[in-house]
Amino acid sequence: MVFSMNLMARISAGDKNIKPFPFVVYWSAVLFLVCAGLADAVYLSISHYRVYTDVGYKSFCAISRAINCDTVSQSPYSIFLGLPVSIWGVIGYTFLLLLLPLAAGKAAEKKRLWALIFWISLVFSAYSVVLAFISSYYIGSYCMMCIVAYGVNLFILFYSWLIRRRFSNGGLIADTREDLFFLRGKKVSARLLFSTFSAGVLLIWIFIPPYWHFKPPPLAEHIPSGITSEGHPWIGARQPVLEITEFTDYQCFQCRKMHYFLRQIISDRNNRIRIVHRNYPMDDKFNPVVKQPLHIGSGKMALLALFAASKDKFWQMNDYLYSIAGRQDRIEIKELAEKLDLNPIELAHSLADPANRYRLQRDIKAGIKLGITGTPAYVINGKVYLGKIPAAILQTGMK
Repeated sequence: MVFSMNLMARISAGDKNIKPFPFVVYWSAVLFLVCAGLADAVYLSISHYRVYTDVGYKSFCAISRAINCDTVSQSPYSIFLGLPVSIWGVIGYTFLLLLLPLAAGKAAEKKRLWALIFWISLVFSAYSVVLAFISSYYIGSYCMMCIVAYGVNLFILFYSWLIRRRFSNGGLIADTREDLFFLRGKKVSARLLFSTFSAGVLLIWIFIPPYWHFKPPPLAEHIPSGITSEGHPWIGARQPVLEITEFTDYQCFQCRKMHYFLRQIISDRNNRIRIVHRNYPMDDKFNPVVKQPLHIGSGKMALLALFAASKDKFWQMNDYLYSIAGRQDRIEIKELAEKLDLNPIELAHSLADPANRYRLQRDIKAGIKLGITGTPAYVINGKVYLGKIPAAILQTGMK
């Protein structure tokens, strides 16, 4: 990469006396970059899957709020045209990898396809700029492995431009036309390439499940639920072997993931485990632990949930609030009231109701007293577990 940067500097300085390396050197560099990009995209695809399906997963680059691959994976921008962006990366790099053998002609005048590769890498690089902009201004967090992909795309773009500069005398448009004629002449190879690739993309699109869409099990009537003597909603066993008190935030991704995980356990073991819910929004307008804007709006969502609890609709509201978490649009009170069969005027007034706000502050103060500084947090037999519940403890309630 240092060689590439020095070479770029010399070219930009107008050095026309640079002796070109043999073509195979440039071709091998592009091959290396494409393989590196493919490996990076495969890793990001696996990481994206685990972020949504493994309650205990944390990637190595989840370092801070600013540098966090998991935060980027959790955003709605990680999905493009019905597939994770990383899988589109796998598809794109695979296509380039299949195209490269056809671009390895021995004679300089026969080195075709580099104009086409230039256009492809230009699209990759442009989309990289778009994703970097989204990370900066919308997500507020950067993914190190995504930055690696951005660099790979820019270097492929540079090398495809450099190969054309070294080994082609034609213009970009003329060379693109020649590349298309070249592929047309390679009927068997081109058809095999495009048919295999197209079939692979179609199969991926059809058979990869939308694992990024969380869906809780339905609230079956046989699953007990109610309000504790202290006024907190619960669901599960009437006489539990294991009672879990959760402190959660409706804008917290890990809370949402654990919510669906625990709801599934309750659905299967509703006679042994009970979940007691308490609100702990990481919203600076409600929670004094939070010193800067974080989960904006989660405090109001908690107020809506508390109102629903007073109408015996807490778990329905709970599921709905988690289902819309992360959406950019505002919560429509009228639509929400209709969906849960609540009075829209009362629901709207609950956001400013002093009694409702007192109940929320009671939960927050209880969490602060327990030393909770983030969500989700789970209290079991007086002990606080942050982020997840140890498997050994869950097993005691599942046997």
